[in-house]
Amino acid sequence: MTPKRLSILLGMLAVAVLLVVGLLQLGAKTATTAPLLETVAQMRRSLSGSPEPLAALHEQASEVLSGGLPALRARLAEFRDRPTVINKWASWCEPCKAEFGAFQRVSLSRGRSVAFLGIDSGDSSRSAALRFLRSYPVSYPSFYDPSGQLGLAITDSTFTPVTVFYNRSGSEFIHQGPYTSVAKLEADVRRYALDG
Repeated sequence: MTPKRLSILLGMLAVAVLLVVGLLQLGAKTATTAPLLETVAQMRRSLSGSPEPLAALHEQASEVLSGGLPALRARLAEFRDRPTVINKWASWCEPCKAEFGAFQRVSLSRGRSVAFLGIDSGDSSRSAALRFLRSYPVSYPSFYDPSGQLGLAITDSTFTPVTVFYNRSGSEFIHQGPYTSVAKLEADVRRYALDG
C-alpha cells in the first residue's frame, strides 16, 4: 500500500471513529433529557396535594400567560421565602428543546417544594409557544415575552436558554446555556435554590 493510500485510509478511519463517538454522545444526552411524554393531566395528578401557591402553578401547567414584567414580579412575590427556578426559552431554540426533558423531570420530582416558571422569550406568536408546549409539556406556566424585554430584565441576558435560581433568602444565580442532563439540573436546583 502506498503512503498516500495509507494516509487516506487512516483519515477515513479517523472520521468514522469521530462520527461513532459523536453519535454515542448524542444518544447519551438524548436519553437523559428526552421528555417523559406525560400529559398535563398526568403531571397535575402527580403533583396533586402540593402546598399553595405551588398548586396554583401546577393548575396552569404548560399555559402561556400574559402580563409581562409586572405579572411575573407579582407571581414571584407569592414565592418569597420559597426556592424558585425560572427558565427562559423559545420555541425556535434547539438547545431549549434539548433541555426541556430535564425541566419536565426535575419540575415533577421537585414541584412540591420548588416553584418553577418559564419565560417564552422572543417568540413572534403565542401559537408557536403553545405548539411547543404541546410537544414538550411541563408542570408549570410560562410568561409570554415576544419582545425579549421580560427575559432580559429577569436573566440579564439576550440569549436562550438561561435559567435563574432563587433560594429562600432571595439570592440569585444565573446559568447561561442548556442543561444537558437531568442530573446537572437537579444538582443546580439543590445547590442554588435549596441549599443556597
